[in-house]
Amino acid sequence: MTQPTNIVSKLPKVGTTIFTVMSALASEKGAVNLGQGFPDFNCDPVLVDAVTAAMKSGQNQYPPMAGVPQLRQAIADKIETLHQHRYDAASEITVTAGATQGILTSILCAVHAGDEVIVIEPAYDCYVPAIELAGGIPVFVQMNISSAGYSVPWDKVAAAVTSKTRLIMVNSPHNPTGSILRKSDVDALADIVRGTDILVLADEVYEHMVYDGQYHESLCRHPELAARTFVNSSFGKTYHVTGWKVGFVAAPAALTAEFRKVHQFNVFTVNTPVQYGLADYMNNPAPYVELPAFYQRKRDLFRSGLANTRFKLLPSEGTYFQCVEYGAISDLPEAEFSTWLTSEIGVAAIPVSAFYNTPKESGIVRFCFAKKDETLKLALARLSKL
Repeated sequence: MTQPTNIVSKLPKVGTTIFTVMSALASEKGAVNLGQGFPDFNCDPVLVDAVTAAMKSGQNQYPPMAGVPQLRQAIADKIETLHQHRYDAASEITVTAGATQGILTSILCAVHAGDEVIVIEPAYDCYVPAIELAGGIPVFVQMNISSAGYSVPWDKVAAAVTSKTRLIMVNSPHNPTGSILRKSDVDALADIVRGTDILVLADEVYEHMVYDGQYHESLCRHPELAARTFVNSSFGKTYHVTGWKVGFVAAPAALTAEFRKVHQFNVFTVNTPVQYGLADYMNNPAPYVELPAFYQRKRDLFRSGLANTRFKLLPSEGTYFQCVEYGAISDLPEAEFSTWLTSEIGVAAIPVSAFYNTPKESGIVRFCFAKKDETLKLALARLSKL
């Protein structure tokens, strides 16, 4: 039979992701995988029991398109308690098949062909493909890098705004840099969009991983920004169940109505028993309230061990990532250094250059410390050779 040969890719630049490449190399070389961002420990058995109970009680058919009402109400209550902003559970909260679907759907519902979307780099790799699928045009603004870490140059963001700007994407706590937005950052963003029709997409999947007594500046805390923002988050990150792929998007009713038009024909809805299990589990706030201390201890363990190497530690204010400069060890480009580190030292990392549309060499790689203590100690023993 004749095979079609005229398929034109909608994402011609997309190939195998760096995460897949480095994880495969880590497996091949028997390296400790601190590259891809997921825990190597189990979630709370109580959460598994809650999902199992939902399955056994017969909660196995389609739930409402927007999500199980109990879960949406629990999300709205949590946001109000933490950030003093009230979303209506019925019209402003939607349960998604992970944050990636939430981000894609937010962009598809808001961005039209020819619209510009400001992307602050380094940026997570799902942003630009989603913009391109919507027919949008990504406009890149690079973060500043200094001894104090990464920061957003809001003057350059403002300069990037044109009459075609439809959306600005922000991410805090930030993957891959581990930086966080502070009130001054949020105020600067509000100044930029005030008096415009520009929308904002806030990727807040690491919202409960902020350290050293600081707190998460969710954009919903700012009334002006809350009125124009899709806030995306992830249960997978918060509850150590990344493979469950369940998240949510909170947005004003008018934005949510448009979001759900795409959502219902994208995934329609999200698996039922996990939603009921999460709703039950959220009755106890301790798991997310205690998460900063849980991960800060791991961060401090990892940073203490790295202090005995020639890596230069950059700040890790949030997320479960630690970025390091390796200039005192090697002058290899970041991707080559990551490959060498995985193959020869036995620890996998991710080059930060992979988070730029046009790879930017800064001599920085990213480690993930969402691992068992023994995993981190094994990695540190190997890295101590450096």
